[in-house]
Amino acid sequence: MIDIKKILTYILCLIPWFLATLFPFNIEFYHSLNLPFFTPPDAFYGIAWTITYIFIALSIYKIITNYRLEDLKRYFKILIINYLFNQSFTLVFFSLENTFLGFISCLGTFISTLFLYEETTNLDEKSTKYLNPYVLLSLFATILSLTIYLLNAR
Repeated sequence: MIDIKKILTYILCLIPWFLATLFPFNIEFYHSLNLPFFTPPDAFYGIAWTITYIFIALSIYKIITNYRLEDLKRYFKILIINYLFNQSFTLVFFSLENTFLGFISCLGTFISTLFLYEETTNLDEKSTKYLNPYVLLSLFATILSLTIYLLNAR
């Protein structure tokens, strides 16, 4: 039998990760920049981040369904910091058209992802595997963002 409560809980873990996509952004700004040779095609971002967000939500779901919320204060602090860095990228890079702040956002996302990975490992090592794509993608985004900033610094 389908457990609606579990499905709704998972959906509540997933939806927030897509909030930044609701804000308008200037894709022309991105295409006007000098981009490095290893820049993936535009479609890569939507596919890679969607899959990554699905896995992040799975990891969060596993943690919050196996622990009392009172026992997850440190986990939630790290998760919120990571979430804010992650979601800030669209605003600072595309809306403010600031490559440096975009890099800072990516770097903050990557560093806080490492902390999230460690905290998740401490709580439930099996849930950590869902964060592997996030660690790799945020590392790649940080390298790409730094390169874009350096190529376009004036």
